Amino acid sequence: MPPNCDLTLGLTRVESAEEGTSVWRARVDERFANPAGLVQGGFLAAIADSAMGAAAVTAASGRVFVANTDLRISFLRAVHPGDEIVCTARVVRAGRHVTVVEARCTDESGRLLATASSTYLSRERAE
Repeated sequence: MPPNCDLTLGLTRVESAEEGTSVWRARVDERFANPAGLVQGGFLAAIADSAMGAAAVTAASGRVFVANTDLRISFLRAVHPGDEIVCTARVVRAGRHVTVVEARCTDESGRLLATASSTYLSRERAE
């Protein structure tokens, strides 16, 4: 079951079959538009965070929780309500406690909308 935040935003994990990689998708609706009619940057940050967190978990050995210590995002193109966003995250380096992940958000035509990176701390969780 996805976390409530992902359900609220309409984020869907499409793929995480490859270790250290996660692909997420969302069709943005008008609830996430700012007064200028463009999708608020926080929406892109949220899908990038979900994708990168999932990628970090797939790269960890064993069952872990991850929490990001930072998140950096660069917005490269405007996003409009109705657009579909595809976010692909890949682990750059997975250590025992720290994992660095990067993400690329594109539209359905493959145009780059945003890039992001984050550092995650991992902690073992009880079975």
